[in-house]
Amino acid sequence: MADGVFRLCDVVLDETIGRSTPDVEHERAVAIFDLIEENSFAPAGHAGGPYKLMLSLVDSKLVLSIKTEAGVDVATHILSLTPFRRIIKDYFMICESYYEAIRSSTPSQIEAIDMGRRGIHNDGSQTLMDRLSGKIKIDFDTARRLFTLVCVLYWRG
Repeated sequence: MADGVFRLCDVVLDETIGRSTPDVEHERAVAIFDLIEENSFAPAGHAGGPYKLMLSLVDSKLVLSIKTEAGVDVATHILSLTPFRRIIKDYFMICESYYEAIRSSTPSQIEAIDMGRRGIHNDGSQTLMDRLSGKIKIDFDTARRLFTLVCVLYWRG
């Protein structure tokens, strides 16, 4: 892949995502920043971007609308979020345990919880890569950043 051609240059959450608390909005902004900062994103059969990604939610499905930087439509993919529900629920539960542990647990307990948290995050990232297979080629680090963003879409603060 040519450097800079197969990447996201912008990520937009449309109004179907809804707004939330300032903390959640901050986490969303950080997740988007991290994703744009470093990613590998190649829609199948397209010559190259960079790309703009608009995320929306329709009937509990994640809609990924991809355009070129100039605004030309590339593709729209609709992902059922059902395969992610349990992973996201488990991820939020272990994150709560992690934040609680930071306040009162030993370093080894915190590390063990953090390893579990990373493992669940990796599972979600791999599931996302699998669901996008044949549609959008992303590397594992991009899948991790995109999965973080998907999680933050569900976070209520």
